Amino acid sequence: MDFVIEYGLFLAKALTILIAVVIVVSLIFSLASRSAGRRMERGHIEVRSLNDVIENFSETLRQVVLNPAELKQEVKSGKKKRKAELKEQKQKAKKGDEARRPRVYVLDFEGDLQASAVSNLREEVTAVLSLAEEQDEVVVRLESPGGQVHGYGLGASQLGRIVAKSVTLTVSVDKVAASGGYMMACIANRIIAAPFALLGSIGVVAQLPNFHRFLQNKDIDFEVYTAGEFKRTVTVFGENTDQGREKFKQELEDVHLLFKEFVHEYRPVVDMDRVATGEAWYGKRAMDLQLCDELKTSDQYLVERCQDADVFQVRYVEDRNRVDRLLDRLTAAFSRLGWKSSKDIEQPHLL
Repeated sequence: MDFVIEYGLFLAKALTILIAVVIVVSLIFSLASRSAGRRMERGHIEVRSLNDVIENFSETLRQVVLNPAELKQEVKSGKKKRKAELKEQKQKAKKGDEARRPRVYVLDFEGDLQASAVSNLREEVTAVLSLAEEQDEVVVRLESPGGQVHGYGLGASQLGRIVAKSVTLTVSVDKVAASGGYMMACIANRIIAAPFALLGSIGVVAQLPNFHRFLQNKDIDFEVYTAGEFKRTVTVFGENTDQGREKFKQELEDVHLLFKEFVHEYRPVVDMDRVATGEAWYGKRAMDLQLCDELKTSDQYLVERCQDADVFQVRYVEDRNRVDRLLDRLTAAFSRLGWKSSKDIEQPHLL
């Protein structure tokens, strides 16, 4: 009997180790798959009509609120309206006019420090541009407090593709589009902001801890080998020099200059000397500084556009297995705890 119990415990331990090994191997395989550049093969585009969504909401409310006589009259009026619209479209078609209504494509961008949402944005832009014409419009509902320069620079370049094709680009900000977020927003032909949305923060920041003295007190040497005078200006564990600090500050100033030139190119009406101080402003103040063009929520704007256009929400959705979802949860948990790699810490951020 003791032998059976011991054997059972041995099998349980062996099974536990085996499961742990399988999980680790699966995680490694998933990470390798992610870096293999197979993004296009691992997702799909989802499209839904916001006209239908709004109409369904309205219809549900009418059925509950209106009495039978009122509901009957509403149905009758709706039929007359649709009949008149169809007749108008047929008349335009006979005259050779453009029969179809303009289309509005709605994209959502929620930015983090790494601008990781850019990977989905690039697919959404590619899909939309395959069909959009000059009479159409792209609305980007953008929310971001900023982050890494290269990430948001790529995001701005993706939005630039829309403008380059002569398709109207509108960016709507309900909460915040600061620093890197504003770098993306300024590409738009028009910026709409909620009354208390935060815009601006045209500045650059970089911060990092330095453990050199701590390691020195513990008799621990940390050596950095580089080829090139300024290959590494400041480090987390090595000894930072005045020359390295000065060079790093020069690099930050150069990034700030590029940022200001970029904003001025797309929004020349903005007084850069006044707004490029790293400050951010709420809705009305931002509009006074011409950082945005109109105070309005994205909901209000899209409901208005549904009156004269066909409005579609476009989303790129990655097909994720269980391991991918587990990795996403771990990444999100680390992000909430403020965890960053040393490489991320040393990068200048648009914040």
